[in-house]
Amino acid sequence: MDPARLRELLDQVASGEVDSDTALESLAQLPFADIDDAKIDHHRALRCGFAEVVFCEGKSPSQVRSIAREMLEHSDVFLGTRATASHFQKVAQVAADARYFEAPRLLVVDRRAERPAVGHVVVATGGTADHAVAEEAAISAEVMGNRVTRLYDVGVAGVHRLLAHTDVLRNANVIIAVAGMEGALPSLVTGLVSCPVVAVPTSVGYGASFGGLAALLGMLNSCASGMSVVNIDNGFGAAALASRINHMVVTAAGGDAG
Repeated sequence: MDPARLRELLDQVASGEVDSDTALESLAQLPFADIDDAKIDHHRALRCGFAEVVFCEGKSPSQVRSIAREMLEHSDVFLGTRATASHFQKVAQVAADARYFEAPRLLVVDRRAERPAVGHVVVATGGTADHAVAEEAAISAEVMGNRVTRLYDVGVAGVHRLLAHTDVLRNANVIIAVAGMEGALPSLVTGLVSCPVVAVPTSVGYGASFGGLAALLGMLNSCASGMSVVNIDNGFGAAALASRINHMVVTAAGGDAG
């Protein structure tokens, strides 16, 4: 249950539209529901601002279908990461409006009449090869209610490509910078802007990149202040952090900052 639904329910109880027994029944699944293979945290949105997100890798398609069915009984949004086509096919049996994004491996159901798009999150990549991780970040951030601008293939090998978009970067509340190889892009971006930067190392690169370890260590050792680093290929984790920062900026500004 998200804060808006809970507030609506409390208002209905206060006005007499809903009796206390019905309200108690609606709240019976808080804070979680046990469905054998999983315990669904229906309280997550109230604590953290967004519903529980499902990591599909390692779960069977049937397990993900059961989780999605339970979650969609209490929420208008379902987001699954590291999903396969098989996961999507099973979830589509209980949610015909499910969408699957193949490259970032995201499974999305969004039944809101109007998705919020507040503030401004910029997602920038070093190269086109970083696209899948960047899209995991961008789509996740959009589902979480953020306005997102994509700046792809603006790496340091052609720094003029990035500098051509300095105005966009400086208009952001938070920037997600995604890069493989030596992972230099986030340091450069952080030196250009006053907002926080979330760095995402990717596993893109030749042998000595060690599957993204070189980019990760480069980002962790950056001399640019104001940058945080998430795990290798963790576009979703970057989106979750960026979303919280963006929403805090918007709340502090008292409106749609960005």
